[in-house]
Amino acid sequence: MTTGGSGKRLWAISDLHLAAEVNRAALRDLPDHGEDWLILAGDIAEREEVFVEALELLSGRFGAVVWVPGNHDLWTDRRPGAVARRGEARYRHLVDLARGTGAITPEDPYPRWPEDLEGAPVFVAPLFLLYDYSFRPQNVALEDLKDWVRQMHAVPADELLLDPAPFDSRADWCAARCEEAETRLAALPPEARTVLVNHWPLREELIRIPRVPRFLPWCGTRRTHDWHRRFRSVEVVTGHLHTRRTDIIDGTRFHEVSLGYPRQWEQARGMASYLKDVTPGR
Repeated sequence: MTTGGSGKRLWAISDLHLAAEVNRAALRDLPDHGEDWLILAGDIAEREEVFVEALELLSGRFGAVVWVPGNHDLWTDRRPGAVARRGEARYRHLVDLARGTGAITPEDPYPRWPEDLEGAPVFVAPLFLLYDYSFRPQNVALEDLKDWVRQMHAVPADELLLDPAPFDSRADWCAARCEEAETRLAALPPEARTVLVNHWPLREELIRIPRVPRFLPWCGTRRTHDWHRRFRSVEVVTGHLHTRRTDIIDGTRFHEVSLGYPRQWEQARGMASYLKDVTPGR
């Protein structure tokens, strides 16, 4: 595929949900993008063998693949005979599998984008930050959260399938992940610009999901509200919401890049048309 323009392109997509055969077939039809890079912002597949197959295919069609996990990727596999890795163990195993395909993970050094932006280096920062239920109304106590959600729709499957072990809670795991990421991002050169990549949104006001409005507490943490300013971001890439859009805040472009379930995208267009160009400076 010819991308045009000068230099490499940085593409992004998330929420491939490859449990669906329609989505797997579309992935197989994705054309070669040469030396362009690809961001995969989570929710690739629940099954490890499908996850590996997808990353191997994509690593052969892009010059570099940058992956972060989504909640579906982290679900404990409860199939008979499957190794039921939980929580941190599940995540670390996915990191090993991703590295085996050549993908860049949140545990690797942040890669430097080949082209500077206005003389400043640009680093692509894959993050795994989770959520801490802080995206909830102030009058809803944490212990009342599930009852509050049930008044309108079902409690998310994460509560059953996304185990926080060895942490006491997903909120504790989120706090640990945020602290580590803050330390690493703060250590970048002071003039550096960033492309922040996370499965969950970094800002609450960008979440627009009218069909499941009380899903918000499972969508991120208020701790990241100002990260685009603190860490000099030119692009922020997230998924999770299945609501493709781009917003601009403080000069930073925020991209939601989900593909989604088969009913949420037009198969006749092909998966390539859903790749979002997030090349810094374009």
